[in-house]
Amino acid sequence: MEIGTKMIKLNWKYRIISAILIGLLYVGILMIFDYFSDEKLYSLNSLIFQGIFFGVFMGLGFPYVTQKFGTRFTSKIGKNIKPELAQDENIEIEGPANLFRGMEGVGGKMFLTNKKVVFKSHKINIQKGQTDILYENITEIIKRKTAKIINNGIRIKTKDGNEFDFVVNEREKWIEKLNEKITHYNTVYN
Repeated sequence: MEIGTKMIKLNWKYRIISAILIGLLYVGILMIFDYFSDEKLYSLNSLIFQGIFFGVFMGLGFPYVTQKFGTRFTSKIGKNIKPELAQDENIEIEGPANLFRGMEGVGGKMFLTNKKVVFKSHKINIQKGQTDILYENITEIIKRKTAKIINNGIRIKTKDGNEFDFVVNEREKWIEKLNEKITHYNTVYN
């Protein structure tokens, strides 16, 4: 079973607001450069044109291109991710995820097996490798917000005091499945 492979689609209202804010931010940065330079770098017409062009390109064009072609690229990366498992271990649920390791949001896949939670990074990361969290060591699963805004985070706390912060699509399904696995494990083995 695979969870969370759909792309997040922004409606046109958010895209237009994003284009305007990006354009204003870009013009603001250019104005700061102009203010601190010895000679005038940009005319008012130049600033308006650049702000509109950059805002439209980054607020409307870039999301369109990434939505159109991004899934092809990311699905190819994700297909090659295979975790290292014990001989009697089976993958039951998998999906794309990020795991925060310090400041880096490491991209990869999260797997729920019959024994543990596994996160395996893809090759396009600074920090690579696999992280295993045994169900018997999990003490708490907490919903969290990414950047204190987006409701797509999960924090897994363990008995040894470690915290693992994940970003996933369809967070509610992941939490439900994790709780099922932990409950099943505790019922069978305790």
